[in-house]
Amino acid sequence: MTAAKRPIWLVHLGLGAFYRAHACTYLQKLEGWGVLGVSLRSAAVRDAMRQRNYRYMAAALTPDGMDLQQIDVVQDMLVAPEDPAAVIAALADPTVSLVTLTVTEKGYCHDPATGTLNPDHAGVRSDIANAMAQTAPGFLVRGLQARRAAELSPFTVLSCDNLPTNGAVARRITIELARHIDPDLADWIAAEVAFPSAMVDRSVAATPAEDIARIAALSGQTDVAPVVHEPFTQWIITDEFAGDLPDLAAVGAKIFPDISPFERMKLRMLNGAHSALAYLGSLAGFETVAGAVADDAIARYLHALWHDETLPTLTAPPATPLEDYASALLSRFANPGIQHRLSQIAMDGSQKLPQRLLGTVEDRLAQGGRIDALLLAIAGWIAYTANQSDDADLMAAKLRDCHTNDPRQTVRNVLSVSAIFKDTLSAQIIDPLSDVYTELTQKGAHNMLTALAHAMTLKETRT
Repeated sequence: MTAAKRPIWLVHLGLGAFYRAHACTYLQKLEGWGVLGVSLRSAAVRDAMRQRNYRYMAAALTPDGMDLQQIDVVQDMLVAPEDPAAVIAALADPTVSLVTLTVTEKGYCHDPATGTLNPDHAGVRSDIANAMAQTAPGFLVRGLQARRAAELSPFTVLSCDNLPTNGAVARRITIELARHIDPDLADWIAAEVAFPSAMVDRSVAATPAEDIARIAALSGQTDVAPVVHEPFTQWIITDEFAGDLPDLAAVGAKIFPDISPFERMKLRMLNGAHSALAYLGSLAGFETVAGAVADDAIARYLHALWHDETLPTLTAPPATPLEDYASALLSRFANPGIQHRLSQIAMDGSQKLPQRLLGTVEDRLAQGGRIDALLLAIAGWIAYTANQSDDADLMAAKLRDCHTNDPRQTVRNVLSVSAIFKDTLSAQIIDPLSDVYTELTQKGAHNMLTALAHAMTLKETRT
């Protein structure tokens, strides 16, 4: 039997695997809520999903097998480059009360070092000059502009991206862009629109052909657009909603007045470790997170990164001991069912580094603490950028040009990229980072990881 269509009350910008494996599994449990997905780039996901009328399988990968759930909350999908006017019209629909986003860090068109709108971004320039938007912030502004003109209440904007204070970032970028278009509109957005922050957590891997075949065999249904994910899930949201919104708390989301401790914990421990693994693990010859953490030196490196350098910068969230969180992360990383590719995590590193690693470095320096593991992660990233083919990273070419035959000059060049590194931080780390990076180029990643693990063992023995 075909499931009845749900009314569309929610528009999501950037409908990819993560949102379909995370938020949609919560929304699936709600009566009366449907999602209109928007792809901001390619038609590939839309074309695949509509083969089953936007129904798909979400498969939780456990060490013992797969647990399947059919998801039918997505009702339709638009591809923004094909018809930007349709996307704006959908955002202006009076039945829509919530807009969610998973557009990655670079989708906010901001300067990662400052968090402010990048006015030189080609998409931003187009959004200012033309009524038909190109970027996620552009669609938010034009959708809100249309609602204001129609005397409709605004929608709530809920970011689901891995950014610290992602609601504040979305708010700032939206208002800054609106001010370039219509200052009165910017004032209205500032006064009327809610931008709650959210912390999202679930590892979602690319779906290989063999998993698609397994899902088909288990379900008896051909599905070309399933998603695979770990069993663990978490969605923590700031209590800053406005208007008619889904009861997310009733289906497992946690609502708190202040989610910053959860945000910081997850970004620095999970995402920071993921980035360190992506660069150092790749350089050491590993392809997946599970494969990397099975290596003793890497597992001990993560222990040092978390316990010696990251935990001292954090305040434990309610009912969440940090030591327990670290242990749970290592178990999640080691799940052999999740083939989370390091190359996938490594993408857009220039956008991720400030939130995931550099903030921790700044706090440790302020504490007068050691940053050996953190510096090795940054050095790994620098080495990775020498040959990265991720031209989707807007700074990939610039970073490749930073590389010279002199490791110390390379570090100086990289640290001069102000969109990533603050001048004050660069001045503090240039000498020790140059030492670590030089040693990394001479000895290789695995030898460096092994040496750090050995040093850690000696430290534990002495204490």
